[in-house]
Parts: sequence; C-alpha cells; structure tokens
Amino acid sequence: MTFEHQKIVQNFIETIKTKNKEKISSLVRYPLTREYPIPEVKNKNELLKRFDEVFDTKLLTLIVKSKVKTDWSEMGWRGIMLLDGEVWLDFDGKLIGVNYQSQFEKKKKEELITIQKNSLHKSLQNFVRPVCILETSKFRIRIDDMGHDKYRYASWRLQQKMSEKPEVLILNGKVEREGSGGNHSYVFKSGEYTYECGIVEMGDDGVPPAYLTVSKGEKEILSQNAKIKK
Repeated sequence: MTFEHQKIVQNFIETIKTKNKEKISSLVRYPLTREYPIPEVKNKNELLKRFDEVFDTKLLTLIVKSKVKTDWSEMGWRGIMLLDGEVWLDFDGKLIGVNYQSQFEKKKKEELITIQKNSLHKSLQNFVRPVCILETSKFRIRIDDMGHDKYRYASWRLQQKMSEKPEVLILNGKVEREGSGGNHSYVFKSGEYTYECGIVEMGDDGVPPAYLTVSKGEKEILSQNAKIKK
C-alpha cells in the first residue's frame, strides 16, 4: 500500500478513535448498503439514528486496534479493505462498505426474513436466504437462495401480490459472476426457456441496476430493464 493510502487509513482510524458519531457519519459515502433484507442507510441523519446498529463496540474496537501496514490491503480499483473485507474505504478516504454485521443486525435480519416468509404464498415460504426482489415494467421477480448454491425464481404480474401463487416458479438456478466488478446474473432453465436476471454493480451512467431476459433456445424473446426493490 502506498504511503498516501496508508495516511488515508490512519486518518480513518483516528476518526473512529474519537467515537464522534457526527464526524464518523460525515466520512460515509451514501447510501451504505446493509445485508438484504435490512434496509440501506440512505443518508447521514439516518446513520446517526442507526449508528450503534452498524458500528457496535466490537467493530469499533476492530478498527481502532487494526494495524495500517498489516491489516489493511489495497484491492486495485475497488478500494482499501480491512482484513477479509469487514470494512472498505475508497481512495478519497470515504467509507464505502461495512460487511461486518452486529448482533442487533443479525437479529433484525432474521426478524425481517420471518416477516417475509409469513407474507409469501405457502409454496414459497421455505428458503435459506432472500436474495432480491426485481421489478420490470410488467413483472415482479423474487429470487431466493435455497442452499447448496441453488436459487429459486418466482414471478408475478405487477398488479399481483406475493401472497398469491406465482405465475412462474423455477428451481435449481445458478449464479454466474462477471470478473471482479461485482456484476452477476442468476440463470434459470425451464425446458427450452432460459430466464436470466442480471445485477449490475458496476456500470456506466444511465445503465439500469438490473435486467430480465428470457430466451427460447438461442432466441431472445423478452428483454426488460429492472429496478431492485429495497
């Protein structure tokens, strides 16, 4: 890591040492993503309200006691990470990611998953982890992790509720990742049809955050941009 980037990390650590929530919150590049289905932190005021949920004593101690030269690594264009990616900084010194999860957030995640399960059609209430909900101009799509690297696709018309039986239900989907930028897609096969839900983590300005394509054999028969519902 360059001397300049070491200074960035050291300044961040010194700010964390102050335990000044206002100062720490000003270092964050918003929105700050939390593990789904926990809502993202949209802005500084929201982080001040949820500060202790994200930055518990264990995480603050981990950062304060970290060694700049041995615990932090420069990861190409992606930024600078602490240990195995618990915390990420960009090269301007802004906090861009917290992958660590406090006990509060772990409990909150389980509560939200239970609420989701109870609100779904009975055929969908068994899953390991919710992945995302996408909305195109016509469809609402839910993707769930079923465990063992298998995923489930369920979709409805927009006017329908997820408590209704899905129009399309496909099991045994897989995830395909594109390089190191984070872009990936969930691919599902049903007979001669292939459904692909793409998630765009890194894209040019104006590129939609997600998309749905449906192919019959080699021919694409549907393509729609999608929003990721938070």
